[in-house]
Amino acid sequence: MDKKHSHVHSGKSTQNIINAEEVLKNAGIKSGDVFLDAGCGDGYISIEASKMVGKQGRVYAVDVYPESIETVKTKIRDNDFNNMEAVLADITENIPLNDDSVDHVMMANVLHGFVAENEVEPVMDNINRIIKSGGIFSVVEFRKIENNPGPPFDVKLSSEQVIEILAQYGFDTINTQKIGTFHYIVNGLRKP
Repeated sequence: MDKKHSHVHSGKSTQNIINAEEVLKNAGIKSGDVFLDAGCGDGYISIEASKMVGKQGRVYAVDVYPESIETVKTKIRDNDFNNMEAVLADITENIPLNDDSVDHVMMANVLHGFVAENEVEPVMDNINRIIKSGGIFSVVEFRKIENNPGPPFDVKLSSEQVIEILAQYGFDTINTQKIGTFHYIVNGLRKP
């Protein structure tokens, strides 16, 4: 594992504490969307997105950890997810997709790590390059509550912090909502 991208709370799946279908419905995923799961982990959100975008859509599951991408590739192969691709990439350096090619970007339980490592600017620059004007960027994070699961309290982001980051990089907040017991989602619209 690349030490540059390993912080104490990375690489853990939250599949057992957050419902992917609920997350994606709150994000507004539609049939035919091109969807990027940025920091996909074991791919449980990507797989649900694959079902929701349908045959006309496309899902890119991107992660920096080779083990995660191999897990997702196995799931794609075993389940014939023909509209889904697992991509090994460091999104602080590059997202290997075309400019203005993605309708919807999701980052679930990942942004706090980029904030902690002072890597927000290159990540957001890369997202802004690949997301279409009018595209949606959805950020799911652990609620900033003491003794809540997730990263240490001082690393957690409040929804207000996420809204501020999105605004700084050209996204207007559409809505913010509690998801499940421990999370919230912020949906931002990419300004033209």
